[in-house]
Amino acid sequence: MDNPKRYLITSALPYANGLKHIGHLAGAYIPADIYVRYLRAQKRDVVFVCGSDEHGTAIPIQAAKEGTTPQAIIDKYHEAMKQDFADLSISFDIYHRTSSPLHHETAQAFFTKLNDAGELELKETEQYFDEAAKTFLADRYIKGTCPNCGSDRAYGDQCENCGKALSPEELINPISTLSGSKPIKKKTTHWYLPLGKHEEFLKKWILEEHKNDWRANVVGQCKGWIEGGLQSRAVTRDLDWGIKVPVQGADGKVLYVWFDAPIGYISATKQWAIDNDKDWRPYWEDKETKLVHFIGKDNIVFHCIIFPIMLKLHGNILPDNVPANEFLNLEGDKMSTSRNWKLEMRDYINDFVKKDNGGGQMVDALRYYLTSIAPETKDSEFTWKGFQTAYRSELSDVFGNFVNRTFVLMHKLCGGKVPVFHQDILDENDKTIIAEFENTKGSVQSALEYYHFRDGLFQVIELARKGNQYMQKKEPWIVAKQLTENPDAQKQIDNCIYICLQLCANLSILINPFLPNTAKKMLYMMKVVDKMLEWENAGKLNLLKTGYSLRSPEILFRKMEDSEIDAQIEKLKSGLTKETNKKVEEIKNTTAKSEIVYDDFAKLELKAGTVTACEKVEKADKLLKLEVDLGAEKRTIVSGIALRYKPEEMVGKQVVVVTNLAPRKMKGIESQGMILTAEDKDGTLQLLKPENLVAPGSNVS
Repeated sequence: MDNPKRYLITSALPYANGLKHIGHLAGAYIPADIYVRYLRAQKRDVVFVCGSDEHGTAIPIQAAKEGTTPQAIIDKYHEAMKQDFADLSISFDIYHRTSSPLHHETAQAFFTKLNDAGELELKETEQYFDEAAKTFLADRYIKGTCPNCGSDRAYGDQCENCGKALSPEELINPISTLSGSKPIKKKTTHWYLPLGKHEEFLKKWILEEHKNDWRANVVGQCKGWIEGGLQSRAVTRDLDWGIKVPVQGADGKVLYVWFDAPIGYISATKQWAIDNDKDWRPYWEDKETKLVHFIGKDNIVFHCIIFPIMLKLHGNILPDNVPANEFLNLEGDKMSTSRNWKLEMRDYINDFVKKDNGGGQMVDALRYYLTSIAPETKDSEFTWKGFQTAYRSELSDVFGNFVNRTFVLMHKLCGGKVPVFHQDILDENDKTIIAEFENTKGSVQSALEYYHFRDGLFQVIELARKGNQYMQKKEPWIVAKQLTENPDAQKQIDNCIYICLQLCANLSILINPFLPNTAKKMLYMMKVVDKMLEWENAGKLNLLKTGYSLRSPEILFRKMEDSEIDAQIEKLKSGLTKETNKKVEEIKNTTAKSEIVYDDFAKLELKAGTVTACEKVEKADKLLKLEVDLGAEKRTIVSGIALRYKPEEMVGKQVVVVTNLAPRKMKGIESQGMILTAEDKDGTLQLLKPENLVAPGSNVS
């Protein structure tokens, strides 16, 4: 759509059943935030909405896992996700929730309008019923073998292994996750949206009108669904948790979460309008509004086929684009909450952002790397070493280095002020770099308009790289030594520093959609206000006025230590091991064959020991090196208890040691035994020790 009056931007509503990982962040939230910040810099009318998806079976399932209520779950995770997004500089205009009365009212009115218009079908069908639990089974409560990939990690709505959307009837050997028994089929009545009636509309709208401007992966997935034949899809279900069906006699039935959740975009817009004394209707009813959905590829069918049909029938505008990203993998494997192979946003915030002074630079570090590897056309992969390399070699050594060198030389060679610009002595190097101001603005703008965020970010970093190259060619620090014999020396210095400062100002504008905290820090150094970041200022050569005093340089990106990255890799691996061990123990606890005989236990040699010395192991956050007195000897033991106990706390404590364990090297230190600990339900470690002091070397039995 050319020159729309306004923009409505949405990011997929995350389920409020747990913390979200960086795969979600890279898929639907950072790209949307980049686009929105660019539109705001263009001074366009834009509203950015999102919120928690708080219905569906995922919520009561999580409540059962945590031994609490669905309401407690959504309250907990709504606030947690809202805070995480804010901590990572995702700038929603509103972060709403589908449990709000306004959303319930909006979703029920939406259903009623379609039902009253005869657009929904009422059908009696047979659905799976758990006789032991005496309840109809929602899709997520049915598990079986995937007909597509053969995995046993398939549910009634989707396969966890291959990602294929499924229906319960497609599962091979389905079982109820509530009772573990095989469900039966039982008759029930529900309302359905007849998708097949709208195939011709979808073919024209997607496969003809948008085949060239939507991403190939989006069009391809839609084409497969449409050409495979669209079936009617239930919009209600038998469930206690959710929005009640607004029809008399529909007791025990709620709106299906896939139907109610996208309506959350509308209710969020309504709430934003109420909060800001605006009219929400033009954003959903005026055809001069550009609606863009940012999602991951597992949401394509809902946002490109089902929701557009709903919007069309309801009289709303249709999305102009749905730039869906592919999946982001982690260290060579698919992210998995069940296997604990993930990097949650909260973990990154705790480990990097909160420990950082102000947090902004490490927020931008993550935003930078996730954008640079964004899975725009195919799955991509996050690695900690890749993160470190990109941070050092691009952000720090290119972008940060150029800005720092410019400010250092300005204070050293130009008295801390923007120097005079002498147009009469411009050379080809000057003219070439000046031309890049406008050229880069155009290329970044084009990339952002067409949702090519990786390319846009690359162009900004490339401009900083060209700035470094320009400075190296001009060598103002060398020219400064020629002031006596070169009458134009000061002019040459002035021009170089002037151009580099103007380039810094341009970089702050161009980098702002991607790295807002970096742009803000640059504004502080340049002593200018936020108005500088308006897009119309990009490409100009006079953003900083001659004679204006600027602040001393501040490091944009701190040094990233190897130990930080090593710790994250170790944490990831240990988390997987911990989860695997947990599952092994669960299996053991339910299996009679886990018994051992006394002779097996008797093989262990356990002795009481006293810690005589203790220190941290270098470059290992979890490890302590202990010297333990075992009576007849002293041994060096390395133990992973550093997060629980400080070295000085350990000296003098008695511990129980496995003394006949084969020695093992850890971080180059030979550990000659194992200290026994117990782990509370919350994961807190406690030393196992004698009730009263005993002589070092005493046998434990």
